[in-house]
Amino acid sequence: MKKNITVSTVGLGYIGLPTSALVASGGIKVNGMDINAKVVETINQGKVHIVEPDLNKYVKEAVDKGLLSASTEVKEADVYLIVVPTPFKGNHEPDISFVEAATLNVLPLLKEGDLFIIESTSPIGTTEKMRDLIYASRPELEGKISLAYCPERVLPGNVMYELVQNDRVIGGVDEVSTRKAIEFYELFVKGQLHETNARTAEMCKLTENASRDVQIAFANELSLICDKADINVWKLIELANKHPRVNILQPGCGVGGHCIAVDPYFIVSDYPRESQMIGKARETNNYKAFWVAEKIQNAMLNFQLKNGRTASVAIMGLAFKPNIDDLRESPAKYIAQKVLQGTNDEQIFFVEPNIEDHQIFKISDYKDAYVKADIVAFLVAHDEFKDLKPSDDKEVLDFCGVYK
Repeated sequence: MKKNITVSTVGLGYIGLPTSALVASGGIKVNGMDINAKVVETINQGKVHIVEPDLNKYVKEAVDKGLLSASTEVKEADVYLIVVPTPFKGNHEPDISFVEAATLNVLPLLKEGDLFIIESTSPIGTTEKMRDLIYASRPELEGKISLAYCPERVLPGNVMYELVQNDRVIGGVDEVSTRKAIEFYELFVKGQLHETNARTAEMCKLTENASRDVQIAFANELSLICDKADINVWKLIELANKHPRVNILQPGCGVGGHCIAVDPYFIVSDYPRESQMIGKARETNNYKAFWVAEKIQNAMLNFQLKNGRTASVAIMGLAFKPNIDDLRESPAKYIAQKVLQGTNDEQIFFVEPNIEDHQIFKISDYKDAYVKADIVAFLVAHDEFKDLKPSDDKEVLDFCGVYK
């Protein structure tokens, strides 16, 4: 595939914008679409609306060169990338309405020879459903366009590097589609590109995140046991990992993000009888956040009974993982909301170094909050927190291993 193509990206969030900027940095014209007008305006100014190392440099250079632009409408192109959210409904059933809406937006623009790729994490069969949706409205395109699925597998905080270096799994609805999609990703990916079909590629993404969820659930379950058994779980895991074939992950206050906390439900929803371990891991990791909130509330109650006054509490971290600004599905955010219920919010200091403000929580400086708090609850192991020295005049609840 030659570089004199035009790419249209639908969705300019945590994956869509970095992907768009990376593709544009290779000399390919990219038109990004997002429903948020403020996001569009920010990008067109050569700025970014999310925290991700090096992303601002890529975006500014691409915009300055006229290779990247944003709009609230999809622009005609040769390649369409669907990079929109795929949340779940209240009953934990996957919601592909955003993917459907993006497909319908692209539908009138499609022409013979175009390539349509879904990168959004999706239930098995989603790519085929979008193919059928397209052909039902545009039967003249059947067999004349290529459709494929290629999930991202990047780590927030290292996205720009991993988009280039990580291997990718690419599955088309037919062999021609798979080959054409591979030719596109070869333009900017240095990692190996693995051929498969769309259904296997969809399941591969879900499998990767479900596997991580199960592994984290084991660590979180150990932390619950060790709390009752009066054992330091961090030391226990360190010692157990001395075994040459054991690699236990670190426990935390739950599991968050738009992948690991969501994707396993896509499997459980469609295959409930077959996914017993996957479903139980989701229950364990959800319960861990409830347990942490209860631990903080009990500490507050004990402080009040002992001292005759309400404790001031520092909630340290709201993001779903260290050193990012992403609060999607964050267990720390859930815990903060639970602690806030029924309390005087003047006594609660909410700390998140990677965001300036929040519509629910009044954000405090992490050093000030630490000094003023009677109880310090570490929920996310941000680098800044590791510089805070332990103090005997406050109770520290370390749920993420800041002081491990």
